[in-house]
Amino acid sequence: MTKLINDKKVKASLNSWCLFSIMILVISGLVYRYCVNIIGNISVKLPISLNHFPYEVGTWSANDIPIPITTAEYMRDNFADDYISRRYINKETQEWADVYFVYCGTRPGGILGHNPTICYPSNGWIYDETQETKFTTKKGKVIDCLIHSFHKPSPISAKVKVLIFYIVNGKLSTGESSTISLSGRKYNYSGNTARYVAQVQISSIFESSIMQIAHDISDIIFMYFPDETGYVRAVEKINN
Repeated sequence: MTKLINDKKVKASLNSWCLFSIMILVISGLVYRYCVNIIGNISVKLPISLNHFPYEVGTWSANDIPIPITTAEYMRDNFADDYISRRYINKETQEWADVYFVYCGTRPGGILGHNPTICYPSNGWIYDETQETKFTTKKGKVIDCLIHSFHKPSPISAKVKVLIFYIVNGKLSTGESSTISLSGRKYNYSGNTARYVAQVQISSIFESSIMQIAHDISDIIFMYFPDETGYVRAVEKINN
Protein backbone atom coordinates (compact mmCIF):
# COMPACT_ATOMS: atom_id res chain seq x y z
CA MET A 1 0.00 0.00 0.00
CA THR A 2 2.80 2.38 0.96
CA LYS A 3 4.62 1.50 -2.27
CA LEU A 4 1.49 2.30 -4.32
CA ILE A 5 1.14 5.67 -2.64
CA ASN A 6 4.83 6.43 -3.25
CA ASP A 7 4.48 5.44 -6.92
CA LYS A 8 1.52 7.79 -7.30
CA LYS A 9 3.53 10.62 -5.72
CA VAL A 10 6.43 9.97 -8.08
CA LYS A 11 4.11 10.00 -11.12
CA ALA A 12 2.43 13.17 -9.91
CA SER A 13 5.83 14.77 -9.41
CA LEU A 14 6.96 13.72 -12.88
CA ASN A 15 3.75 15.02 -14.44
CA SER A 16 4.18 18.34 -12.65
CA TRP A 17 7.79 18.57 -13.81
CA CYS A 18 6.82 17.79 -17.41
CA LEU A 19 4.07 20.39 -17.32
CA PHE A 20 6.51 22.93 -15.88
CA SER A 21 9.09 22.12 -18.59
CA ILE A 22 6.48 22.54 -21.32
CA MET A 23 5.43 25.88 -19.85
CA ILE A 24 9.08 27.02 -19.82
CA LEU A 25 9.48 26.03 -23.48
CA VAL A 26 6.29 27.85 -24.47
CA ILE A 27 7.26 30.97 -22.54
CA SER A 28 10.79 30.86 -24.00
CA GLY A 29 9.33 30.62 -27.48
CA LEU A 30 7.05 33.59 -26.89
CA VAL A 31 9.92 35.63 -25.45
CA TYR A 32 12.12 34.71 -28.43
CA ARG A 33 9.44 35.77 -30.92
CA TYR A 34 8.90 38.98 -29.01
CA CYS A 35 12.63 39.76 -29.05
CA VAL A 36 12.86 38.98 -32.76
CA ASN A 37 10.03 41.40 -33.45
CA ILE A 38 11.72 44.08 -31.37
CA ILE A 39 15.04 43.53 -33.12
CA GLY A 40 13.33 43.66 -36.49
CA ASN A 41 11.86 47.05 -35.64
CA ILE A 42 15.12 48.54 -34.32
CA SER A 43 16.90 50.90 -36.67
CA VAL A 44 19.45 53.29 -35.24
CA LYS A 45 19.88 56.06 -37.78
CA LEU A 46 22.28 58.96 -37.92
CA PRO A 47 20.64 62.38 -37.51
CA ILE A 48 21.95 63.22 -40.97
CA SER A 49 22.51 60.66 -43.72
CA LEU A 50 26.01 59.96 -44.98
CA ASN A 51 24.66 60.80 -48.44
CA HIS A 52 25.12 64.44 -47.43
CA PHE A 53 28.88 63.92 -47.39
CA PRO A 54 30.28 66.35 -49.99
CA TYR A 55 31.09 65.17 -53.50
CA GLU A 56 33.53 68.06 -53.86
CA VAL A 57 36.36 68.25 -51.32
CA GLY A 58 39.16 70.63 -52.24
CA THR A 59 40.57 69.42 -55.56
CA TRP A 60 38.76 66.08 -55.29
CA SER A 61 35.50 65.38 -57.13
CA ALA A 62 33.46 62.19 -56.68
CA ASN A 63 30.99 59.90 -58.39
CA ASP A 64 29.04 57.12 -56.68
CA ILE A 65 30.24 53.54 -57.10
CA PRO A 66 27.13 51.34 -57.14
CA ILE A 67 27.25 48.32 -54.84
CA PRO A 68 25.58 45.18 -56.25
CA ILE A 69 21.98 44.84 -55.04
CA THR A 70 22.59 41.48 -53.35
CA THR A 71 25.62 42.88 -51.51
CA ALA A 72 23.75 46.02 -50.47
CA GLU A 73 20.84 43.95 -49.17
CA TYR A 74 23.21 41.72 -47.21
CA MET A 75 24.88 44.78 -45.69
CA ARG A 76 21.57 46.32 -44.65
CA ASP A 77 20.30 43.05 -43.19
CA ASN A 78 23.44 42.27 -41.21
CA PHE A 79 25.29 45.40 -40.16
CA ALA A 80 24.98 48.57 -42.25
CA ASP A 81 22.62 51.36 -41.20
CA ASP A 82 24.20 53.85 -43.60
CA TYR A 83 27.17 53.94 -45.98
CA ILE A 84 28.69 55.65 -48.99
CA SER A 85 30.79 54.20 -51.80
CA ARG A 86 32.44 56.72 -54.14
CA ARG A 87 35.41 57.28 -56.41
CA TYR A 88 37.17 60.59 -55.87
CA ILE A 89 39.37 61.98 -58.65
CA ASN A 90 41.85 64.79 -58.10
CA LYS A 91 41.15 67.42 -60.77
CA GLU A 92 44.76 68.64 -60.70
CA THR A 93 46.79 65.41 -60.53
CA GLN A 94 44.20 62.96 -61.95
CA GLU A 95 44.90 60.64 -59.02
CA TRP A 96 41.93 58.56 -57.94
CA ALA A 97 40.86 56.76 -54.80
CA ASP A 98 37.78 54.77 -53.86
CA VAL A 99 36.27 55.90 -50.57
CA TYR A 100 33.91 53.67 -48.61
CA PHE A 101 32.65 54.16 -45.09
CA VAL A 102 29.83 52.52 -43.21
CA TYR A 103 27.91 53.24 -39.99
CA CYS A 104 26.75 50.28 -37.86
CA GLY A 105 24.50 51.51 -35.07
CA THR A 106 21.73 48.91 -34.81
CA ARG A 107 24.12 45.95 -34.80
CA PRO A 108 27.55 47.38 -33.89
CA GLY A 109 29.18 43.96 -33.84
CA GLY A 110 27.80 42.99 -37.24
CA ILE A 111 30.82 44.56 -38.94
CA LEU A 112 33.11 41.92 -37.42
CA GLY A 113 34.64 39.81 -40.15
CA HIS A 114 33.92 42.35 -42.89
CA ASN A 115 37.40 43.73 -43.44
CA PRO A 116 39.68 43.87 -46.50
CA THR A 117 41.74 40.79 -45.53
CA ILE A 118 38.55 38.73 -45.82
CA CYS A 119 36.50 40.57 -48.43
CA TYR A 120 39.25 41.13 -51.01
CA PRO A 121 40.48 37.49 -51.16
CA SER A 122 36.86 36.34 -51.47
CA ASN A 123 36.72 38.48 -54.64
CA GLY A 124 39.83 37.00 -56.23
CA TRP A 125 42.56 39.19 -54.74
CA ILE A 126 45.69 37.68 -53.22
CA TYR A 127 46.73 39.13 -49.87
CA ASP A 128 50.34 40.38 -49.70
CA GLU A 129 50.91 42.25 -46.43
CA THR A 130 49.59 44.67 -43.82
CA GLN A 131 51.49 47.68 -42.56
CA GLU A 132 50.77 49.83 -39.54
CA THR A 133 51.19 53.50 -40.32
CA LYS A 134 49.87 57.00 -39.61
CA PHE A 135 48.66 60.01 -41.51
CA THR A 136 47.97 63.57 -40.47
CA THR A 137 44.72 65.36 -41.28
CA LYS A 138 44.54 68.94 -42.53
CA LYS A 139 43.77 70.06 -38.97
CA GLY A 140 46.86 68.29 -37.67
CA LYS A 141 45.21 65.23 -36.10
CA VAL A 142 47.46 62.16 -36.27
CA ILE A 143 45.50 59.03 -37.23
CA ASP A 144 46.74 55.47 -36.78
CA CYS A 145 45.68 53.22 -39.63
CA LEU A 146 46.45 50.00 -41.46
CA ILE A 147 47.36 49.62 -45.12
CA HIS A 148 46.63 46.23 -46.68
CA SER A 149 48.25 45.25 -50.00
CA PHE A 150 46.68 42.85 -52.52
CA HIS A 151 47.33 41.75 -56.08
CA LYS A 152 45.77 39.70 -58.84
CA PRO A 153 48.07 37.44 -60.88
CA SER A 154 48.34 37.43 -64.65
CA PRO A 155 46.72 37.90 -67.03
CA ILE A 156 45.15 40.73 -64.97
CA SER A 157 48.27 41.76 -63.02
CA ALA A 158 46.46 44.29 -60.83
CA LYS A 159 47.52 45.74 -57.49
CA VAL A 160 45.64 47.67 -54.83
CA LYS A 161 46.40 49.36 -51.52
CA VAL A 162 43.65 49.63 -48.90
CA LEU A 163 43.86 52.07 -46.00
CA ILE A 164 41.50 51.31 -43.14
CA PHE A 165 40.62 52.49 -39.66
CA TYR A 166 37.58 52.36 -37.41
CA ILE A 167 35.59 54.72 -35.23
CA VAL A 168 34.16 52.87 -32.23
CA ASN A 169 31.74 54.81 -30.03
CA GLY A 170 33.40 58.06 -31.07
CA LYS A 171 36.99 56.82 -30.59
CA LEU A 172 39.50 55.96 -33.29
CA SER A 173 40.86 52.43 -33.67
CA THR A 174 42.79 50.33 -36.19
CA GLY A 175 41.14 47.04 -35.21
CA GLU A 176 37.81 45.36 -34.67
CA SER A 177 37.90 42.65 -32.02
CA SER A 178 40.29 44.52 -29.75
CA THR A 179 37.92 47.48 -29.45
CA ILE A 180 34.48 45.91 -29.47
CA SER A 181 33.71 44.24 -26.15
CA LEU A 182 31.29 41.36 -25.86
CA SER A 183 28.62 43.76 -24.65
CA GLY A 184 29.39 46.07 -27.54
CA ARG A 185 28.50 43.34 -30.02
CA LYS A 186 24.91 43.12 -28.81
CA TYR A 187 21.96 44.83 -30.47
CA ASN A 188 21.61 48.50 -29.67
CA TYR A 189 18.19 48.16 -28.01
CA SER A 190 18.34 51.64 -26.51
CA GLY A 191 18.87 53.31 -29.90
CA ASN A 192 21.91 55.17 -28.56
CA THR A 193 23.64 56.90 -31.50
CA ALA A 194 26.86 57.11 -29.47
CA ARG A 195 27.11 53.31 -29.51
CA TYR A 196 28.30 52.25 -32.95
CA VAL A 197 31.13 51.06 -35.14
CA ALA A 198 32.13 52.89 -38.31
CA GLN A 199 34.57 51.52 -40.85
CA VAL A 200 36.52 53.93 -43.06
CA GLN A 201 38.21 52.37 -46.07
CA ILE A 202 40.17 54.10 -48.85
CA SER A 203 41.71 52.19 -51.75
CA SER A 204 43.78 52.91 -54.85
CA ILE A 205 46.67 51.50 -56.83
CA PHE A 206 49.12 53.96 -55.28
CA GLU A 207 49.77 54.42 -51.58
CA SER A 208 50.48 58.11 -52.16
CA SER A 209 46.93 58.57 -53.49
CA ILE A 210 45.20 57.04 -50.48
CA MET A 211 47.43 58.92 -48.06
CA GLN A 212 46.72 62.23 -49.81
CA ILE A 213 42.95 61.89 -49.85
CA ALA A 214 42.96 60.56 -46.28
CA HIS A 215 44.76 63.77 -45.33
CA ASP A 216 42.30 65.92 -47.28
CA ILE A 217 38.93 64.48 -46.25
CA SER A 218 39.27 62.76 -42.86
CA ASP A 219 38.44 65.86 -40.80
CA ILE A 220 35.15 66.05 -42.71
CA ILE A 221 34.49 62.33 -42.24
CA PHE A 222 34.73 62.74 -38.47
CA MET A 223 32.01 65.41 -38.60
CA TYR A 224 29.48 62.87 -39.93
CA PHE A 225 29.91 60.31 -37.15
CA PRO A 226 28.78 60.75 -33.52
CA ASP A 227 31.27 61.75 -30.86
CA GLU A 228 31.32 60.02 -27.47
CA THR A 229 28.18 61.90 -26.44
CA GLY A 230 26.29 61.04 -29.64
CA TYR A 231 26.60 64.52 -31.14
CA VAL A 232 27.11 64.77 -34.92
CA ARG A 233 28.79 68.04 -35.90
CA ALA A 234 27.68 67.80 -39.54
CA VAL A 235 24.09 68.51 -38.46
CA GLU A 236 25.06 72.04 -37.52
CA LYS A 237 26.99 72.48 -40.75
CA ILE A 238 24.09 71.30 -42.95
CA ASN A 239 21.45 73.29 -41.05
CA ASN A 240 23.49 76.46 -41.41
